[in-house]
Amino acid sequence: MNMRELIDIVVRAVVDHPEQVTVQEHTDEEGTLVIELRCAPDDAGRVIGRQGRTIKAMRTLLHAAGIRSDVGVRLDLIED
Repeated sequence: MNMRELIDIVVRAVVDHPEQVTVQEHTDEEGTLVIELRCAPDDAGRVIGRQGRTIKAMRTLLHAAGIRSDVGVRLDLIED
């Protein structure tokens, strides 16, 4: 399981509209893996969590996975 799939599974379990979740990844200029997460506008609060705890936990999980893979990882929540 790669990091994109990991975030996809976690976010779909948290939101009310899992069919609207999209997760894309690309590498930026510095070589950091950037994971872009999009969800329904009314689910953004669920993804962020109280005081940002949920998204912070996901970022911590990705950071730990990145250390194992020797890759820098960044998670961006894209709100449309």
